[in-house]
Amino acid sequence: MVQIKRLNIFIDESGDFGIANGSSNLYAVSFVLHESNHSIREELAYLNQKLERLNYVGMIHTADLIGKKEDYSYLDLAKRRSIFWALFYFSTKVKIKVHTILVDKAFLNKRAQLKSFLAQKMENLLLSQKKYLSSFDKIVVYYDNGQKVLANLIDTLFSTIPNLERQIHFNHSEKRLFQVADMLTVIDKLEYKRRKKIPLTKAELYFFEVQDLKHIIDLLKKKRI
Repeated sequence: MVQIKRLNIFIDESGDFGIANGSSNLYAVSFVLHESNHSIREELAYLNQKLERLNYVGMIHTADLIGKKEDYSYLDLAKRRSIFWALFYFSTKVKIKVHTILVDKAFLNKRAQLKSFLAQKMENLLLSQKKYLSSFDKIVVYYDNGQKVLANLIDTLFSTIPNLERQIHFNHSEKRLFQVADMLTVIDKLEYKRRKKIPLTKAELYFFEVQDLKHIIDLLKKKRI
């Protein structure tokens, strides 16, 4: 029996489409590409076992983890950092490709500009990977339609890809690669802030040690597209 060659694409975003005061300064969309024939079973089992030992097996939402919010409000710094590093090192061990589109809204004054910029960058990404994408029998895109504007862009731009399937409803806690996409939006925002000398929040400074970001970015370099 011939095995179907399948590519899974996990997408998540961080930020909002607002431009006025009170809106996020940065907007990020991250993509995690995983070929199904590259098994992550062992790495996934190791990650889940490690999280069980930390007594946390749910969805890992990196922004809340750093900010000690929601599900993580009762966890101390050491445990929150352990959860983060468990997910991060999982992302470095599995065979995936990653990409982030980041927008600094300081250079925009209209929502339409943000939408147009994202559309152009996403189209460029798809064009640059056209040969690679066409080598698969099936492509499954995981995005939960958390933001309508981004969901519409995904539907429009990815509609040109044959044999495409969109997954909107899926278990966020089980899909660790979706959580990696979420993590990447945060990591790449932090790296942008570091490079542009934009002050980090107190929570970010408290969570990460001085060399952490450089170490994280260096380990992810070989996975970037």
